[in-house]
Amino acid sequence: MRTKNRKHNKINVITMGCSKNLYDSEVLMGQLKANDKTVVHEEEGNIVVVNTCGFIDNAKEESVNTILEQIQKKETGAIDQLFVTGCLSERYKPDLEKEMPQVDAYFGTTDLPQLLKALGADYKHELLGERVTTTPKNYAYFKVSEGCDRPCSFCAIPLMRGQHRSTPIEELVQRAEKLARNGVKELLLIAQDLTYYGLDLYKERRLADLLKALVKVEGIEWIRMHYAFPTGFPMEVIEVMKTESKICNYLDIPLQHISDSILKSMRRGTNQKKTTDLIENIRGILPEIALRTTLIVGYPGETENDFEILKQWVKAMRFERLGCFTYSHEENTHAHTLEDDVPQDIKQERANEIMKIQSEISWEQNQKKVGKTYRCVIDRKQGDYFVGRTEIDSPDVDNEVLIDAKRYYLKQGDFTTVEITEATDFDLYGIPANKQIPVD
Repeated sequence: MRTKNRKHNKINVITMGCSKNLYDSEVLMGQLKANDKTVVHEEEGNIVVVNTCGFIDNAKEESVNTILEQIQKKETGAIDQLFVTGCLSERYKPDLEKEMPQVDAYFGTTDLPQLLKALGADYKHELLGERVTTTPKNYAYFKVSEGCDRPCSFCAIPLMRGQHRSTPIEELVQRAEKLARNGVKELLLIAQDLTYYGLDLYKERRLADLLKALVKVEGIEWIRMHYAFPTGFPMEVIEVMKTESKICNYLDIPLQHISDSILKSMRRGTNQKKTTDLIENIRGILPEIALRTTLIVGYPGETENDFEILKQWVKAMRFERLGCFTYSHEENTHAHTLEDDVPQDIKQERANEIMKIQSEISWEQNQKKVGKTYRCVIDRKQGDYFVGRTEIDSPDVDNEVLIDAKRYYLKQGDFTTVEITEATDFDLYGIPANKQIPVD
């Protein structure tokens, strides 16, 4: 039998799901570190915390499989303790406790103090925004609010994250200043609903004011916005983007669908004309903006005609960035009362068709970049390439700029001007344009 030595405990935090979950893991790790605990992220440790995702079927399945893998390690003595937290645990705690009793304890999305106590740590209120970042040193996800008040029929996030709660501007500025002192140059603003920011605290939308405050933080060079809800979009945000060079000409605005009947059933509070007008107005004010969106296909009642409307609209809008998901039938959502009547194979065919259209659009747009120069940030070295991004590319989800590491030397976190020499549908290849001396 293994002899446990508390002095040598190492806590391994495993993160599933989205960037918002990653942010929560980083906050947890910051608290543990402040309690003098040894903590790592997705490495080896004798105590494991799985931060789960419960958003859609695939994410739930991945989270459950990860828990089962860790249970097996516990049963063989490879780890001593196993804790589960996050969205899946918040939503299905009684079921998980019944099905997987080998886990030492389950915690929800708001149970950080209780989780810390189980790990032998105290929740330190004075740690304003302190966290252990797990991303490359030059960028960090920056959560500005929690929860969501939107009534979208397909979404279980309000069940797992609660109502919208904004963090005050002054506190966010202090957090940004701390990140900048630690070498962070790019803030990726995230929230369940970014454009709702401030309504709960200030009784009006204050995203534009938040941006004006963040651009003043010394050391921050890029600010990027994710997950901006389209209904009631505050157009003053685009005006701020136009005047402030630190704010990337990039906006992630999930639209989900465009057929009026589907949008109505989804409870999105908009229609095709309003959505199209919004996109055209944004591009009219800021022509150089890159718009990222996400779509859902296979929603209950989606006909071939609904899908055809969506396809033609995607072709017409020519989004710079686009992702597509198949509908997931989620318990306790309004859409769960509808019949999930689109077969899974049809859902996947439709998703593939949308992404084929987007691949062609992306290829055409990328070809126009060949021969031009762009300011890029270098995120990492991978294999034979330095991997960078332009202003209109977010980490993990967008295009990357690949630079031959056998010929040129670049430093992670540095900004450099790159001339694009070749382009595929989702990658760019380039050479430094500012006269760096080749390695050879």
